[in-house]
Amino acid sequence: MAEYGEWTQKGATLSHVTAAKEYGVDINFIIKGIRAGKLEHREGSVWGNPYIRVLCSQLERYIAEEQGADRLSHSKAQTELRALKKEATQLKKRLAALEVRRAELERTMGSCSIE
Repeated sequence: MAEYGEWTQKGATLSHVTAAKEYGVDINFIIKGIRAGKLEHREGSVWGNPYIRVLCSQLERYIAEEQGADRLSHSKAQTELRALKKEATQLKKRLAALEVRRAELERTMGSCSIE
């Protein structure tokens, strides 16, 4: 099913926890897909906590099959929007810090005179 090396490509796999955050599917949906033979999986554990890893491409196809392409595109757009909002907030905080530093430097430069 999976192409050679797809499991080792960066960003090609995700855990069931990440799938829940990004696509809004629960572990039961993923297990149903595994049992139906639609999803390949690998099991792993981190610090004794087990997780299931699946291929993104297969999961997206399975979600589109089971829940519709509209649902898939909506959840992808929602995830992207969340990331954009987070980045915008970080940039606003960084800009505020830079403006404070600029004001300090201007105040320092204004108080010292060049002879």
